[in-house]
Amino acid sequence: MEHKAKECLHLQKDLHAQLKFLREERRLSLDELALKARVGVARLQSYESGEEVPSVQTILKLSNALEVPASNLLDGLETVE
Repeated sequence: MEHKAKECLHLQKDLHAQLKFLREERRLSLDELALKARVGVARLQSYESGEEVPSVQTILKLSNALEVPASNLLDGLETVE
C-alpha cells in the first residue's frame, strides 16, 4: 500500500503542474476550463494545487476541454518504484 501512495504522490506533484501549464498556455481562466470540462472551479483548483488527483474520467474531460490528447497531461510523468 505504501508503494501505491508514493506513486500517487509523484503523479499528483507532476500532473498539477502540467495541468496548470496547459491551461495557461491556452490562455484559459480557471472558470473557463472548469466550464468546458464540466468540473467545479474549486475541484479544478485542488487539481492544480496538487491537493487532489483527478480520476481517469476527469483527466479525459480535462484533455478534451484543453483540446489535447490525455497523454499530454501525463507527459513526463513516471512511476516511482
